[in-house]
Amino acid sequence: MELYSELEVTKDVALEVGLSENEYEEILKILGRTPTYTEIGIYGVMWSEHCSYKNSIKLLKTLPRSGARLLVEAGQENAGLVDIGDGYAIAFKIESHNHPSAIEPFQGAATGVGGILRDIFTMGARPIAALNSLRFGTLDKARNRFLFRGVVEGIGHYGNCFGVPTVAGEVYFEDCYSDNPLINAMAVGIVHKDKTATAAALGVGNPVMIVGSSTGRDGIHGASLLASREFDEKTDEMRPTVQVGDPFGEKLLLEATLELIEAGVVAGIQDMGAAGISCSTSEMCAKAKTGMEVDLDKVPLRENDMSAYEIMLSESQERMLVVIHKGMEEKAKAICNKWDVPLTTIGEVTKENIINITRHGRLVASLEPSTLALGGGAPQYDRASKQPAYLEETKNFDLSLIEKIPNDEAFTKLLRSPDIASKRWVYEQYDSQVRTNTMSIKGDAAVLRIKEIPGKAIAVTTDCNSRYVYLNPYRGAMIAVAEAARNIVCVGAEPVAITNCLNFGNPYDEEVYWQFRQAVRGMGNACRALGTPVTGGNVSFHNESQHRAVFPTPTIGMLGIIDDSNKIMSAGFKSPGDIIYLIGENRGGLEASEFLKEICGIVAGDAPLFEMDDELELHRVISMLIREEIISSAHDVSEGGLAICLAEKAILSNDKLGADIDLGSEPTTELLFGESQSRVVVSLPSTKENEFKKIQEKIKIPVSRIGVVIADSFKISGCIDSTVEWLISEYESAIPNLMKGNK
Repeated sequence: MELYSELEVTKDVALEVGLSENEYEEILKILGRTPTYTEIGIYGVMWSEHCSYKNSIKLLKTLPRSGARLLVEAGQENAGLVDIGDGYAIAFKIESHNHPSAIEPFQGAATGVGGILRDIFTMGARPIAALNSLRFGTLDKARNRFLFRGVVEGIGHYGNCFGVPTVAGEVYFEDCYSDNPLINAMAVGIVHKDKTATAAALGVGNPVMIVGSSTGRDGIHGASLLASREFDEKTDEMRPTVQVGDPFGEKLLLEATLELIEAGVVAGIQDMGAAGISCSTSEMCAKAKTGMEVDLDKVPLRENDMSAYEIMLSESQERMLVVIHKGMEEKAKAICNKWDVPLTTIGEVTKENIINITRHGRLVASLEPSTLALGGGAPQYDRASKQPAYLEETKNFDLSLIEKIPNDEAFTKLLRSPDIASKRWVYEQYDSQVRTNTMSIKGDAAVLRIKEIPGKAIAVTTDCNSRYVYLNPYRGAMIAVAEAARNIVCVGAEPVAITNCLNFGNPYDEEVYWQFRQAVRGMGNACRALGTPVTGGNVSFHNESQHRAVFPTPTIGMLGIIDDSNKIMSAGFKSPGDIIYLIGENRGGLEASEFLKEICGIVAGDAPLFEMDDELELHRVISMLIREEIISSAHDVSEGGLAICLAEKAILSNDKLGADIDLGSEPTTELLFGESQSRVVVSLPSTKENEFKKIQEKIKIPVSRIGVVIADSFKISGCIDSTVEWLISEYESAIPNLMKGNK
């Protein structure tokens, strides 16, 4: 059949769909002819950074991508899959929806949640938790408050309606995110190892079906253009590229999908996320080394006059491409009818490694899937890089010249800092208890019971301090991984694997690409040292506006396993009279700290000092203290330093328990608010102190007795004397006041 093109394709058309001139020339060589308009649209979206990772894949391959517990190698399926024992596995993944959320915050964030949930249940796993990592501009600007409010409402709306608990996350505020917020969504699911599904178009002659919603014009070019450009004065014109979600429709799709997989009728399945039908057809065929015949006339449409180009590039939500075993079509239809989910045959799997697409009886595309799919024929670039010029200024900044304020005043300001203050305004909009798996959200990581394995639990968290990465991309990325693992350890879990969401500026900027290269190297080295391989994730480039790039932000999502759910640790103080110890070394000063940013308005210095051997020893010690039931609380020292860590332990206590802390007669600002790494504050009953001291003799890192738990009051000798009630009031009121426009 002769190929038909809706429009004549030229170099200018290729440029309009996001391809470069060299890439267009390469496509001409691959095809040996001029592509049709539908084909150039498919190449445009599949060779975009969002789908092909063309500027990042070579570096991503340097990360540790396999391990004893990993059941699939990173990037091979819709989500990572980790063996937790007893025949079960955890599927988990994190992805970004930054650009859509900057344009349409409610729908952008909502569909980000919907997309990551689909990645989980296309594995055959039932979602049991959602997390998020959010970054916004400062809340003194009305637009940032608008984006913040819309994103939180969108996340809450989708997750609550769908019926998945949002159990953990982080929210940061920095001026660099004002035009380009970062919205990273993570989801976690459970599946029996024998009941997982694959994203491959297996079985020649098997029917290819769309399950779920009909296809409309929403989201066209979402991956190729919206995710591959910076924001400018024309940003609002991109609004039609933002998808529109339906959480109730996705809930039905979830149940239908899991029952289809359980019934054994599915040969292969993939979510239609970025690039829609273009991506799912090509990637499933490339993986199975098969082809497809697809008739777009059979695709259920919301608008009958849609062209082949529009149908192939649409990113309408709540859709899956599923390959059903031949002869099981009626069983599949019965399952979908039960859940009131549409199921429509649009083609079949073929032996020849070609995807043929027809519309109105005309052949509009005939392409080899291997030239399109991730890791296949798309270009893979080695970009030039150079150390950013700003590092000379930030590293040589003389911190001794900063003007300090009294420590008690600084403490109050830090407690009210949006980065540190309570995020209750956010998380109260999320249901954290639906499905009754949530055991704890009061520790450094969320803990979820695994009902399928009595006594077992998992811990999950997201972490990244982007200021550290901005000031030292290599060390900052290492710290992001280490802090995530530290948080997992502090609740009593063993860190086992990570997923990542790498948010950076324009990869064609040599300084940005240097940040990216260094961050990937640091992340890889940390993961190898900690034994936490990368299961997959997402790269999001072009996060910048006309004025600035965002801080490099490699968000880490980490999974840990708890074999005995009776030994879960929380962060808050437990009983008056408990002894408080600091485990880990105080070193370094105020570089890169929240104190410098909030009190002095400066982001300068280097990332905090970090030694992996000390971090590993800290993990060993904390794990042993929890396992042997010696300590009653544990909380890592992070943003705001030791003083804020102690205040948070008081705030998180159940009975307004405070502390009487002795750090010397006049503790230094550096000791109170410096952000030395590899430190944890623990408390323990006085009856356990002798056991603790026996262990202390064998510990290879410093241990200091710094105080005692008391009722109602919070005191740090020589600088702070307040009540726990006051701490709670300051901590809880900061963000609500800012959202009202009050400083």
